[in-house]
Amino acid sequence: MRLVLLGSGAFAVPGFRTLASEHEVAAVITQPDRPAGRHRRPAATAVAAWAMEAGLPLWRSADVNAPDFIDRVRALAPDAAVVIAFGQKLAPELVAALGRLAVNLHGSLLPAYRGAAPINWAIIQGEQETGNTVIALAQKMDAGVMYGQVRTPIDPLETAGELHDRLAALGPDMLLDVLGRFETGELEPIEQDHSRATRAPKLIRADGRIDFTDPATRIRCRIHGLTPWPGVTVQWHPVSGDGPRPLLLRRVRDLPDEPATEPPGTVLCGNRVATGSGVIELLEVQPPGKRTMGIDEFTRGHRLSPGDRFECP
Repeated sequence: MRLVLLGSGAFAVPGFRTLASEHEVAAVITQPDRPAGRHRRPAATAVAAWAMEAGLPLWRSADVNAPDFIDRVRALAPDAAVVIAFGQKLAPELVAALGRLAVNLHGSLLPAYRGAAPINWAIIQGEQETGNTVIALAQKMDAGVMYGQVRTPIDPLETAGELHDRLAALGPDMLLDVLGRFETGELEPIEQDHSRATRAPKLIRADGRIDFTDPATRIRCRIHGLTPWPGVTVQWHPVSGDGPRPLLLRRVRDLPDEPATEPPGTVLCGNRVATGSGVIELLEVQPPGKRTMGIDEFTRGHRLSPGDRFECP
């Protein structure tokens, strides 16, 4: 089939790479280059970088709903389109120009977690499983009919970044299956139960906070759901009086049945931290300007002592 692919984020790349190996790609459409990094230099989206490497026709647009842009898409005469992590809402006129089928790969078990950050919020909310859903494009956010869904458990030690990559790797087979059933006329839509819809709003830097008076499991879910971005930064107050100094908490183990003998946020023996109910064990942290490191490596160069305090700024 002749396809148009619309995407920006890295979540789209595995699916697009597989589709390009099995179908004709008329165009890859992505967002314009954006400032990134410490020096704010323009950087290509992950999809643009892949498309250029693959030698595919690449279109960048800040407004894919502009009439002249829609005319360009219509002239491609695509059979179908696949949208993944694109970042712009598509007007009905553009959807109509994309061919007989236009689908989106979404990283949740819809109707749960409609929105920009479904992977993060599934972990933050303590879900034990999640998955991908392939849906038709609709004007209401992530509300289109479903064409396929796969489920996968969430490991308690898994971060949002790791789950993102796992779900992205599950996308290619789903997309090939949906397009294959479309070609054979066997594609059957399933309506979502809209009464069960929940939201997954876009994260902002200010979301990177925890409350040590919360239970240990809730803290673990929030830390992992916010890793790698925006991350959870605490102020570390050593008993020595040095500091305070910032420290990113990257991975922890929750021990909800272990009693916390000190006030929430107090460092205990064994690299553990008291919470409102139970304790968390520090597994990976990241000092400012450094890479993420295991707690054993970190404590070889930094004295983390019982009685130190962590506070969320």
